[in-house]
Amino acid sequence: MSDNNKKTLLLTAAFAAFVFLQFTVLRICNSAGEGYLDVSGQEQVYYALQVFVIIGFFANAAVRTFAPGDKVRRITLACALAGFFIGSAILIFGKSSGFYLVTAFATVLFLGFFGGAAYEIMSRATALGEKTGFAMGIGCAAAVALQYVLQIQWGKTALLPVFMLAAFVMLSFFLLKYPPEKSVQAAPANREKTAPRQIVFACLIAAALLFFASFYNNYIHRLQISSGYGQYNVYSWPRLMLIPCYLFFAFIGDKRQGKFVPVAALCIALAALLNSVLTGSEGAYELNMCLFYCAIAALASYYILVFWRIAQGTRHPALWAPMGRVLDSFSVLAAAALKLSTLPSTAVLTLNIIVLAVMIVLMAINGDFNFSVPEDRTPTPQASPFDAEERLSRLSERFGLTPKETAVLRELVLTEDKQEAIGQSLSIKKSTVQFHTTSIYRKTGASTRSGLCELFYGSQEDL
Repeated sequence: MSDNNKKTLLLTAAFAAFVFLQFTVLRICNSAGEGYLDVSGQEQVYYALQVFVIIGFFANAAVRTFAPGDKVRRITLACALAGFFIGSAILIFGKSSGFYLVTAFATVLFLGFFGGAAYEIMSRATALGEKTGFAMGIGCAAAVALQYVLQIQWGKTALLPVFMLAAFVMLSFFLLKYPPEKSVQAAPANREKTAPRQIVFACLIAAALLFFASFYNNYIHRLQISSGYGQYNVYSWPRLMLIPCYLFFAFIGDKRQGKFVPVAALCIALAALLNSVLTGSEGAYELNMCLFYCAIAALASYYILVFWRIAQGTRHPALWAPMGRVLDSFSVLAAAALKLSTLPSTAVLTLNIIVLAVMIVLMAINGDFNFSVPEDRTPTPQASPFDAEERLSRLSERFGLTPKETAVLRELVLTEDKQEAIGQSLSIKKSTVQFHTTSIYRKTGASTRSGLCELFYGSQEDL
C-alpha cells in the first residue's frame, strides 16, 4: 500500500471514529431528560445541547488562537478527551436524573472541543492535497451504518460501549499524534489566501442550505418527543438514506478540487422542498423522512468540504474549519426561535422557494457553476512535503548549523508561528529561540525571516 493510500485510510478511519462518537453520544444526550422532564423540558434539552456543542467548538478555536503551542494543544485535547470518556461512561451506564442531565451538557461540550481539533486537522490535510472528500464521505457512511446497527436497530446493545471505546482510542491517537503545525510542509507565504468575500459567501450559502432542513428538523423533533419516539421516530430506517448520499460525495468530493460539491448539494437539497408539501400526510411520512435525510447528507457534505478547503487560507483556521458544523447548530436554534415548525406548509414552501432563488444567485456570483480549476500561479518552485527535511539537512550541513539551530530553522520556514509559540512547540524559552535565530542569521547571511524562507524555498540547485 502506498503512503498516499495509507494517509487516506488513516484520515477515513479517524473521521469515521469521530462521526460515530458524535452520532451515538448526541443520540443518548437528546433523550437525557426522559423520565425526568416533561415534554416541553425535553424539547429544551435538545436546543441546549446545540448551545454546548457551539461553545465547545469556539473554546477549541480560542485555545488554538491565544495559546497556539503544540504542548498546550496536546494538554487541552487530553483533558477534553478524558472529560468526554468519563461523561460517556456515565451516560451509557447511568440513569436519568439532574446529574445525568448536567453530564450530558458537559459531554457534548467536550465533544465540540475535540471535534474542532479534528476538523482543523482534516482542513490541513485538504491543504496538503489529501483525499479528504473521500475520507469524509466514507467515514460518515460507515459511522451511520455502525450506529444504526449498534444503537438503533438492535437498541443499546452490549457491543455499543465496545465499539465506542475502540473509536475513542483510535480518535485520541489520531488527534494527539497528528500535530497540525507540522502537517503542512509548504511555505506559508505560498499558501492561497482566502478572501473575506469567500468566507461571507460560504456562510450565506451554507445558511441557505440549512434553512431547507430547519423547518422539518424542528417539526419532526417535536412530533417524536410527543409520541415517545414511537410513531414518529427520526432514528428509524429512512436514516439509512444518509449512506448512499455520503458515498456519492465521497466519489465527487475530491474531483477538480471539489468543484462539483456545491451544485450537487443544491440539486439534492431541492428535494427538501417536498417536506413542506408532504407535511401532515401520515402516509407520506417515511418518504418525507427519506427526502429529509438525503438533504441532510447533501448540506453537511457541502459545509464540511467547503470550509475545510478555505480554512487554511484564513488567519484563524481553527475557527473556520468547523464553521459549517457551528452554523448547523445555529440554524436549529434560529428555527426554534422563529417557530418555523408552527408555520402553515404554504408559508414554509414560499420561504423555501425565496431562499432557493437567493441561494442560486449567490452560487452564481461565487463562481460555483464554473467547473474549471484555477492554474497554479506560484512564481517559484516550492519544496514538496517529501523533500523539506532533505533541504533542511543540506542547509544545516552547508552553513554548519547545530541540531538545535536546525530545529528552530524548521519552525521559522515551515510555520507562521511567532517566537513565543516556537519556544512552546520546542519546549524551550523564548530567549533561547531568539539566541538560535540570531545565530542562524549570522551563519546564513540572511537578515530577515522572509530571507530565510527564500533561501529554503530556492531552487534545488542552490543547495
